[in-house]
Amino acid sequence: MWWRSASFIRDRQNQNPNPNPNPKPSSLLHSELDDSPSSPTSTSMAALNPNPNPISAYYQTRAEHHAVVTSDWLAQSADAAAGDVAASSGAASGGNKGEGGGVGVIEEFNYWRKKPDLAEAVAAVMALGAVIRSSEATTMNELDIELKKASNNLKSWDTTSISLSAACDLFIRYVTRTSALEYEDFDAAKRRLIERAEKFGEISLKARKTIAMLSQDFISDGCTILVHGYSRVVLEVLKMAASNKKLFHVLCTEGRPDRTGLRFSKELAALGIPVKLLIDSAVAYAMDEVDMVYVGADGVVESGGIINMMGTYQVALVAHSMNKPVYVAAESYKFARLYPLDQKDLEPALRPIEFGVPIPSGVEVETSARDYTPPQYLTLLFTDLGVLTPSVVSDELIQLYV
Repeated sequence: MWWRSASFIRDRQNQNPNPNPNPKPSSLLHSELDDSPSSPTSTSMAALNPNPNPISAYYQTRAEHHAVVTSDWLAQSADAAAGDVAASSGAASGGNKGEGGGVGVIEEFNYWRKKPDLAEAVAAVMALGAVIRSSEATTMNELDIELKKASNNLKSWDTTSISLSAACDLFIRYVTRTSALEYEDFDAAKRRLIERAEKFGEISLKARKTIAMLSQDFISDGCTILVHGYSRVVLEVLKMAASNKKLFHVLCTEGRPDRTGLRFSKELAALGIPVKLLIDSAVAYAMDEVDMVYVGADGVVESGGIINMMGTYQVALVAHSMNKPVYVAAESYKFARLYPLDQKDLEPALRPIEFGVPIPSGVEVETSARDYTPPQYLTLLFTDLGVLTPSVVSDELIQLYV
């Protein structure tokens, strides 16, 4: 499980001055909802997210967008189809708008997340904005409670998604952070909340363009860039560099088992960017010809390290040992108040593995989807907040959450 930061624990203690002598397990800290089997909210969410385990919903979405089809995914799709029938019948019976935006916010989120160019975290921001606009609350306190319940429902939808949880927390903080709302009439306060929600959504949507512009000075003519995994932010960086007539070469890892590198290399080739595909185990072999490494991130943690696709850690280790800079492109809504100490602190996020041959009986398969790269192996982080060193991330998190 994750080791939470000191600031996170302090805030939770302030909110709960009389802690329960029998606390919930840490895996349940992502949600303060009643998740008992009899809860209508959890039942509705189960219908909309029919197979939360053993495969992370985050990687289910990635697979859909990247058109990766395996026998495991086909089996899972059959399960999802059965869940869609249950969800449809629930909506037909009037379950479209649950308490705290329960079913409503999940359905709104599912609508936005199906758009391939939209990050899952931005889809959550859009869904929370819709909760404010459609709320029937008559007081700020009621609206605040409804918004927080909707946020908790989204975070509970997939507890393995770091960016989803961080975006929900940041949205709530950004929208409700001023005490001036307490002194306005409700209609005026609600309008201000809607304005802030739209502003936050606009900032989130523009984040990739901002990051791409900030990173251009670091890409020079004739350089060779190694990329690992499929990152829409990194793709935007390279796309802008190509549009600026810069000449560079890209080495792209295959990205097993998702094969996201195949999709990434195809998109680079379509842009006219010279690209070579590498098998993942050839990173050290090819590092001599690399000038810099660019990776995205599923989450940026308080230490300045990143959580990203499996293999990022070993790529960074090889690059660091050969004095090659490792650059991370990540939106600020992926900044999470988490502090993993090692790989075993990661919340499990699983994905299907296919080797193309039968797996011998009695052989265990590692299905973890991501790893943690400590800050000492990273050079710079390109974010919509600016170009940061890993050591500055903690300060930026304080500014975001205070």
